[in-house]
Amino acid sequence: MQKNHQHGQQNCFFLGRCVSLLVLLVVSILLFSCKKGQQALTSEALSQAQSQAVPLTAEDLPQDITFWSDYPSEILAQALVQRMSDSELLAQIFMFGWAGQEPSALLNQWVLDRGLGSVKVFGWNTDDINLVAKSITALQEKAQSRPFQIPLYVATDQEGGWIRHVKGETSETPGNLAIGAGGYPVDAWYSGFYIARELRALGINMNFAPTVDLYTNHDSSVIGPRSFSENALHTGVLGAAFSAGSLAAGVIPTAKHYPGHGDTGDDSHGRLPVIDIDRDTLMNRELIPFKYLIEEKIPAVMSGHLSFPQIVENGEPASLSKTFLTGILREELGYQGLIITDDMMMNGATTWAGTLSSAFRQAIEAGNDIIISSTTAQLNEALWTSNLNLMSTSAEFKARVMDAAHRVILSKLEYFKGENPVPLYPKVEEISQHIPDPEAQEFFLAQACRSITLYKGDLFPLSADAPEATSKGILLAGQSQFPEFFQEGKRRYPEADTMKFNYNMGPNERAWMSNNLVSLASKYSTVIICVADAASARVAESLKNHGVSVVVISVLAPVPAMDLAQWADTVLMAYSYSPYSFNAVFGALAGEFTVRGVFPLAE
Repeated sequence: MQKNHQHGQQNCFFLGRCVSLLVLLVVSILLFSCKKGQQALTSEALSQAQSQAVPLTAEDLPQDITFWSDYPSEILAQALVQRMSDSELLAQIFMFGWAGQEPSALLNQWVLDRGLGSVKVFGWNTDDINLVAKSITALQEKAQSRPFQIPLYVATDQEGGWIRHVKGETSETPGNLAIGAGGYPVDAWYSGFYIARELRALGINMNFAPTVDLYTNHDSSVIGPRSFSENALHTGVLGAAFSAGSLAAGVIPTAKHYPGHGDTGDDSHGRLPVIDIDRDTLMNRELIPFKYLIEEKIPAVMSGHLSFPQIVENGEPASLSKTFLTGILREELGYQGLIITDDMMMNGATTWAGTLSSAFRQAIEAGNDIIISSTTAQLNEALWTSNLNLMSTSAEFKARVMDAAHRVILSKLEYFKGENPVPLYPKVEEISQHIPDPEAQEFFLAQACRSITLYKGDLFPLSADAPEATSKGILLAGQSQFPEFFQEGKRRYPEADTMKFNYNMGPNERAWMSNNLVSLASKYSTVIICVADAASARVAESLKNHGVSVVVISVLAPVPAMDLAQWADTVLMAYSYSPYSFNAVFGALAGEFTVRGVFPLAE
């Protein structure tokens, strides 16, 4: 009897638990249904409001919104800008670099305390690419710890070829002029794609490439092989293909240097270049590639520190000119993307403006959306304090800063919430799997082979056992900084001897090296010499009329080697000191494939 009673109590307890659970379940369902009903009502109300042409506005969004809130990008961008302080707005349009291997405490403070909008990776802190990725992760984490959680744009200059700011194990590609000599847009597309894929693995989401300056001035020391060619339409097509490849890999391309850096021998790092062309020439030559890229919706354009006194009489740099940026680029050409300055620490900007703070102000007023400084500004520097104060006293200036900040934030919303953004936090443990890009190696070699140009070929191809060329042997003469020249040369001509000289030679060293080369060359049938600049061309010139066959391998700008064709037996243009280019040019010389590259400059 007792046992049955206890059993009955247990049944009652169990039944009570079931009833309680059932009640809780019913209540939960009701609450959930109520909540769903509220959501449905809210959605229905929003839908009804939209159907009645009552649009959602920035003011309708809650105060605690973040970058990642789920609202239309345009409305969210407006709301973020409205809720940002003057300090946050101004910081959002600045991009700073850092000098050491890792971001400084000062740069971290700019990101964490002021909401710096963008950072740039320069070539002096990129040998350790794992550290680059870790630094980017740390900076993005600081940006995400701020109230609005706006991610950073992380940029670099990875043009390919000569300009390769991110070093370490990244691919050394043949570069733009090699692409131009090959003539295939698909080569431009895949170059942009593979370069961008390597940047993606490091967390870099913006590349200051392609360079679409025309190789108009053949004496240019700053553009040269960075250009695709001097043909404007050709450059526009290849630049657009490069940009499309970059976007396919998820990295934002930037066309530079608007409105065109090609028709000057001056470098805007040291002085303000003056390009003395009229408006008709500007519109129908320099701007053709930019027009082409604007039609293709290029997302960013870099403004150059370049003076065009026939277009703007006072000679102000285009980067600080409202005429060039707002009048021509925005209004006449219809460009809608970001405008980003070249480095404001360059003399081409500061010498005109007088002070760095004035240069920053003029750059903002002219229409730039992101202002770059290669160094991190001090917290109380005038470029910050004076422009921040101006926001409180000039409604026009504040409106311009807000417009720039809105453009930057809207661009970030569309990019980071788009289909293929670079992840904020790169996977450091996987970098070695992606850099160098395993699929790119075969492509870059093939692309280099397509670029090799036979400028003159009296002794071509050169067989390793050709008696007329090798009876007394072959001498390889080249820069010690280009070990691949000797490696690839010895691979085709195993019995060749070598002579090395410096890439950067002063006049005395050049004269001494020329004398030594003439003395040594008399012992050989053929000298194969690498010409990379005017100094090495002068060394090669010393071989003229000395009874030795001369093969010139031209790398980088082809102009120094052009005059050598008047007397040298063979001149081959490779356009780059990339390992792929040295492999290709010696393969061409040895007759391993048919040379099809077309010289990309008018003669």
